[in-house]
Amino acid sequence: MEESQRKNQALQWHPAFYAGLQIELSEEAEKLVFENEHQLGTKPKEIDVLIIKKNPEERIHKNIGRIFRTHNIVEYKSPEDYLSIDDYYKVCGYAFFYKSDVTETNAIRVSEITLSFVCRNYPYRLIKHLKEERKMCVEKQEPGIFYIIGEVFPIQLIVTSRLSGTDNLWLRNLTNDLQQEEEIEHLLRDYRGHQKENLYKSVMNLIIRANREKFEEEKEMCEALQELYQDEFETLRVLFQEEIAAAQEKLDVTQEKLDVTQEKLDVTQEKLDVTQEKLDVTQEKLDATQEKLDVTQEKLDAARAEGIYALIADNLEEGFSRERIIEKLQKRFGLTIHEARDYFEKYTAA
Repeated sequence: MEESQRKNQALQWHPAFYAGLQIELSEEAEKLVFENEHQLGTKPKEIDVLIIKKNPEERIHKNIGRIFRTHNIVEYKSPEDYLSIDDYYKVCGYAFFYKSDVTETNAIRVSEITLSFVCRNYPYRLIKHLKEERKMCVEKQEPGIFYIIGEVFPIQLIVTSRLSGTDNLWLRNLTNDLQQEEEIEHLLRDYRGHQKENLYKSVMNLIIRANREKFEEEKEMCEALQELYQDEFETLRVLFQEEIAAAQEKLDVTQEKLDVTQEKLDVTQEKLDVTQEKLDVTQEKLDATQEKLDVTQEKLDAARAEGIYALIADNLEEGFSRERIIEKLQKRFGLTIHEARDYFEKYTAA
């Protein structure tokens, strides 16, 4: 179970979905502008996919695009994820933010925005919430496509597992749980005609990785894949061999430089060792000198303290006040007022 979860987490579903969405709308792509992970404002909030119609008056005929107006926000959930109630309201919030994130007031009208939620499985809890608490309607338009009626924006729900295998082949099969062999064969046949196109490669590569065991189990499928990717494998093999040879040459040159550098380092290390010996001798002399200085400093401190206490004693005998004596200590010995007071208090307390 954990291994399966780790494998799914490593799969990049969103780029493949972005490619699959463009495949589905490829016949009318000239009418649309696609934006992947559209940034909202300056904070880290992203719309999964933003699709903008170039001509707001022109209709989109593809089944998943019939609802489209000028600005179309798409939220995608990967096969192991689900569309929750909070996800729904979060994306509705994104839509309002997108509408207001402009330089001119009301530059984007609410009536020009649509929302599309795309997920693998039907979100029963969300639909129950919308129907019972929001009194909204959910109408099935065709297999896998539902319109949510009653919200501020036109909204469609696309359930990929229920989409038509004929009309929406690539979105329907963007999953980690391929089952029907006929659909897989249909997918492979369709890919043969587009295997040089990057969008198809992106989706197909992910489908294969997500369903590796399924493809390995079916011998005919495995052979079909080998045939499909044979040219690419050969090209990659040649490229890899050339890259390996070039890398080996660089490694050899680098090794020579490392050997020369090592020799220099050895010589430098010898010099450092000699220098360290000299430093050790110097350090011993410094330590001995420091000991003498410490002894001298102790004698000086003791002599100074005797002088301070002698001044205090003489002035007390002569009857000078505490404040006057402290003042003299400051002038004679360069003490701060706090130091002078401390010496006076220590002497009188003894």
